[in-house]
Amino acid sequence: MSEQLLDRVQQWIEHDPDAATRTELATLLDAARSGDEAALADLGSRFEGPLVFGTAGLRAAVRAGESRMNRAVVIRASAGLAEFLLDRVGSEPLVVVGCDARHGSEDFAADAAAVFAAAGCRAVRLPAQLPTPLVAHAVRALDADAGVMVTASHNPPADNGYKVYLGGRAVATDDEKGVQIVPPDDARIAERIAATPAADEVPRDPESVTTADAALVTDYVDRAASLRTSADSGDITIALTPMHGVGLGTARRVLEQAGFSRVSVVAEQAEPDPDFPTVAFPNPEEPGAMDLVTALAAREDADVAIALDPDADRCAVAVPTGAGTGDPARDWRRLSGDELGALLGEDAAADPERAGDTLACSIVSGRLLGRIAQHHGLSSRQTLTGFKWIARTPGLRFGYEEAIGYCTDPTAVRDKDGVSAAVRVASLVAELKQRGSTVQDELDRLARLHGLYATAPLTFRVADLSLIGRGMARLRENPPAELAGSPVVEFVDLAEGGPEMLPTEGILMRTEADDRVIVRPSGTEPKLKCYLEVVLPVAEGAAVPRAEAARRLAAISDQLRVVLGF
Repeated sequence: MSEQLLDRVQQWIEHDPDAATRTELATLLDAARSGDEAALADLGSRFEGPLVFGTAGLRAAVRAGESRMNRAVVIRASAGLAEFLLDRVGSEPLVVVGCDARHGSEDFAADAAAVFAAAGCRAVRLPAQLPTPLVAHAVRALDADAGVMVTASHNPPADNGYKVYLGGRAVATDDEKGVQIVPPDDARIAERIAATPAADEVPRDPESVTTADAALVTDYVDRAASLRTSADSGDITIALTPMHGVGLGTARRVLEQAGFSRVSVVAEQAEPDPDFPTVAFPNPEEPGAMDLVTALAAREDADVAIALDPDADRCAVAVPTGAGTGDPARDWRRLSGDELGALLGEDAAADPERAGDTLACSIVSGRLLGRIAQHHGLSSRQTLTGFKWIARTPGLRFGYEEAIGYCTDPTAVRDKDGVSAAVRVASLVAELKQRGSTVQDELDRLARLHGLYATAPLTFRVADLSLIGRGMARLRENPPAELAGSPVVEFVDLAEGGPEMLPTEGILMRTEADDRVIVRPSGTEPKLKCYLEVVLPVAEGAAVPRAEAARRLAAISDQLRVVLGF
């Protein structure tokens, strides 16, 4: 087995077009042949098989080897995608390519576009270091047949990725245009990639690649800025961070054009930096990730703090608590993804001018959105996790996932979009302020109207991926009979699928008290994720029972740690 592995590595080296990754592998190969077990194990992990399309496309660490992100992998992936498009739409498919500022992004995007051009596609490059939503926008705006975004979003610094969108002649309906690929197209593309020759044998034609007109970015900015609905309600102060990513220029331009001129930016995180030096993980959901922006918000006496993730497709929001302690950690709190989803969902549902009649969220998101839709006479839908499912909902007016992703303008961007979400948030905060109200007041109003839907995450980050499988096996073999004192009345293995949902790895439990828990492996990071929700009635005239909900969520969390063995 080792000799077969070493032969495969040698073949890869001989066909790798990048001198740096050839040297990287050659060094490991020499060490492995000299008896270095660690080098052999490293090579084994780099040649576990080709990368496959997951929740958000291809993603892996930027390293040499077939199971990592590198130029050879990107070249072959692009050749396979080009072949798929030529089979699907015929001559000259139009493909838009964009990239963020991560390690390798510019080279990967250049290689991808050059491969498309050589294969007979019309390849259009967006300017470098733009947000992911610009690619989703461009696919719809240009009626392109496909779009590729080189990004790993909020993953750790070592990672990069390759997202694929379809549109134009490659899809059947307008609802699918500019949406990420789903089965069976991912498998069909993978088949073409597997049949692609070695990377150095794939033709590339960089001279035939064209650059997108600047008007395309301007159109996106104009559209996003137009989403402000509170033009007469005065300005507010916004604290903003792009978290070392590519969102600042676009977001600030959009916010200012929308009339929000008082925008303060976290200086330490303003410029793109693929090493993300000020955060342990470049994910606004992670503990401490928003500390700098909330500290800035406190200093500036801001009305809202907004954090974009590195490719600006996700948006996190913190609001003042009114505690007045002088400690930003106590005076500001980050809204959960479900809280912001409910606020933006209510905003969308109450606006008769919005296109679409359906509010959608992923199955792991809170159920309050469904109540909001029902209250306003709209339809609602829960989908599998990932915006590739949420965004293709027919008649979509608004969609979200609890992992701080929001699609607030599906007519223009059929994907999560942190920049347009930031405009919607700022507009909502301005409207509430004009009425003498706050975000917390609005959340309380929704709780009194529909009941308190309180959610909380329980996440286990692992170094050994086998721990995730063992945890899921324990849960299947010994499911809890009760949670927080309420009998479990429903236990659904999502791997078996359902009438409206494809199979997916996960477990859903519901109690007699209507608590709900979903446990599933993350599709983008080495994590086992648990999504907890409790529902409590709110008596007329009574305070919203948030402390009681927190205690119940904590009790369920403690039980799950034991059941899962973490």
